[in-house]
Amino acid sequence: MLTGAAAFRHAGGPAGVAYSVETDESWRTKRGTVRGFVGDRSVNFDIRRDTENWRLNGVVVPGLGHLLDLDLSFTPATNFLQLKRAAPKVGESVSLPAAWFNLDEGSLTELPQAYRRLTETTYDYVAPSVPYQAVLEVYEDGFVMSYPGLWRRER
Repeated sequence: MLTGAAAFRHAGGPAGVAYSVETDESWRTKRGTVRGFVGDRSVNFDIRRDTENWRLNGVVVPGLGHLLDLDLSFTPATNFLQLKRAAPKVGESVSLPAAWFNLDEGSLTELPQAYRRLTETTYDYVAPSVPYQAVLEVYEDGFVMSYPGLWRRER
């Protein structure tokens, strides 16, 4: 299980969000939770994946049943789970579309994304629908260290 918290500046005011993502033994997402606040707005989301569907707060989100991973828009920590499951070798490219939870909209949609492993600690990453492309740096444990222009992990 991946658990964490993110505190960040947001257009709606200061934000503080706790999250968790539970996976099965093959690193496929089973459940995620997001709780906290954005400005003066409370957020409380439950995301679940079964063999056929993804559900957001109990409501089936159609068209996502083929996706294995949950990607949380406000933290790159969930990229760790995708990369752990796929385990690409240096020089290998993988397409890892994910169920993308957009905190701003409180929605779950498909996020096409691909990684090409450049070295043991760098990946060329592209998510064309957002749009975003950059070289991501990861720590030896696999957690993202840097999303250039968007985020940098503090240790």
